Amino acid sequence: MRTIGKRALGLAWVVPALVLVGVFVYFPLAENLGFSTLKWDIYSGSQEYVGFANYTKLVEDPVFWRSLGNNVLYAAVSIVFQVFGALVLAALIEGVRSERWQRVLRAIYFIPSAISLTVAGLLFYFIYEPDLGLLNHLLQAVGLGGLSHSWLGEESTAMPAIVAMSQWQGFGYSTLLFAVAIQRIPREIYQAAALDGTGPVRRFFHVTVPLVREMTGVMSMVTISGAFQVFNEVMVMTSGGPDNSTQVLGTWLYRSGFVRNDFGYAAAIATVIFVITLGIAVAQLWVARRRRVAW
Repeated sequence: MRTIGKRALGLAWVVPALVLVGVFVYFPLAENLGFSTLKWDIYSGSQEYVGFANYTKLVEDPVFWRSLGNNVLYAAVSIVFQVFGALVLAALIEGVRSERWQRVLRAIYFIPSAISLTVAGLLFYFIYEPDLGLLNHLLQAVGLGGLSHSWLGEESTAMPAIVAMSQWQGFGYSTLLFAVAIQRIPREIYQAAALDGTGPVRRFFHVTVPLVREMTGVMSMVTISGAFQVFNEVMVMTSGGPDNSTQVLGTWLYRSGFVRNDFGYAAAIATVIFVITLGIAVAQLWVARRRRVAW
């Protein structure tokens, strides 16, 4: 009876949380799946069941595939800079002998992450401005005026410019998390490796990298999932232009629903985003579990 009472008490604490998750997470997901089978004009309220027509439309939509490609580009660059690059920088900072300089460097690199994406987007919008922007003026000052561009006005440079801004904004946060993970590694391991004659580069690859792999896995999952939910920076800087060259799934969803008034199609895009992020999360958790068992 005492065991049953403990289980009932545990359920009493768990059930409210499950209800909240069901109401605010799983029910909207199921409802969105239903919306994706409709041709829905939200302003007139008219709804027509069209089955999988919206998904067929997705497959035939070149802007959708361009948006997906931009998200993939965003994810690939983010993995390089916000995971591997941030890990290297965190190791360099933690290798500084002076604890005061460690704190200073952590603060310097974290400051951009304290700026909201909207503010950072506006800041870089003016930096990229072709006539008065800092970037073109700097290029001209160092004799590289031929490299000047209308950075956000040309299809070839608009998306790389947005990706560069986002890496600047998120790089410090990832670095700080890796720094915390490195601090948890016992110093004795590094001392033993140094006594064995292992250099700093080998210590990084044979001590730091294996012992922060849990954080690496988490950061990879968060970074890739976030790359497929990009919205603010694109809307602030280009709104998807020029000629849809910077559209991502989030902005194309917004434009389809609120500008083109095709909410069924927008719901289908949202479903695709959910499936992609869920698949990434499941794959990452599966890989992390296999590594843990192997270790």
